[in-house]
Amino acid sequence: MLLSRDLLYSSLEEEKKKHKMKQVVQSPNSYFVDVKCPSCYKITTVFSHTQTVVLCVGCSTVLCHLTGGKVRLTEGYLFRRK
Repeated sequence: MLLSRDLLYSSLEEEKKKHKMKQVVQSPNSYFVDVKCPSCYKITTVFSHTQTVVLCVGCSTVLCHLTGGKVRLTEGYLFRRK
């Protein structure tokens, strides 16, 4: 009996599709992101699955929009995953 995929050594793409508790090495799917505002150049730390709209500290512009899961950053904003 020959299996079509290796159960011990799965690919990274397959591991990312699995639920966080079903992966070989359990890890959360959420993370923190540093977002840089292009108008005032201040850096704000944002949670990837936040449930509120995040505003810039310096100029009060909207940094990210809600999608029901992960946050969608406003177009043109720079970010760095922590």
